Amino acid sequence: MDMLGISVTEWVGYLASFVLLVSFTMKDVTKLRIVNSVGCALFVVYGIMLDTSWPVVITNGSIMLINAYYLFLKKG
Repeated sequence: MDMLGISVTEWVGYLASFVLLVSFTMKDVTKLRIVNSVGCALFVVYGIMLDTSWPVVITNGSIMLINAYYLFLKKG
């Protein structure tokens, strides 16, 4: 399935890149980690859509776990 000649897989990759870039413009570290985690989750989906690109899935899944650690377990 293509939209504007671009596959859904590519759209997910572009969206993931955009969300990740937006996260780095944030000054509040908590918001940065939340938005960054959304971008990483999209990259995990993208990696799976690429017939499971393990480097993409493992890297972004790991970053999500690090963000979760700092958001939920390492408060204050």
